[in-house]
Amino acid sequence: MSRIMLRNVIEDDLPIFFKHQQDREALYMAAFTSKDPNDWDSFLTHWNKILTNERIIKQAIIFEDIVVGHVLCFEQFDELEVSYWIGKEYWGKGIATKALWEFLKHISIRPLYARAAKDNFGSLKVLENCGFVITGEDSGFSNARGEEVEEFILTLN
Repeated sequence: MSRIMLRNVIEDDLPIFFKHQQDREALYMAAFTSKDPNDWDSFLTHWNKILTNERIIKQAIIFEDIVVGHVLCFEQFDELEVSYWIGKEYWGKGIATKALWEFLKHISIRPLYARAAKDNFGSLKVLENCGFVITGEDSGFSNARGEEVEEFILTLN
């Protein structure tokens, strides 16, 4: 596999991220998404908050000189959490695992948390490959699915 690189997210990345979130299967797997994935203005407002928040670590994932996704570290529920999104066309290539692994090298705070829908086996595998273990469960309303969805809470110590 070609080298994976991470760099700071820039505004030029946003149309790519927006396109990624419009894939129906990706939305279903992510589960906890915006109410309307086709609303560019809401997407832009959300990402502008992320870009201007210095407490959020945000990195674009580059594979073969192409932006293929992003990885973030942010505070949620009074805990430090990571999340990531990879464009569907890049699933199954080990990119998410390698990118998250690289990202975690630069975050020394532990414990670190992540969440994934219980049926998002790909994301659960990525997290477990990076050392996260399932430590709890939760559920919440999924905009992408229009129903309550159960999720695992994972921890990296």
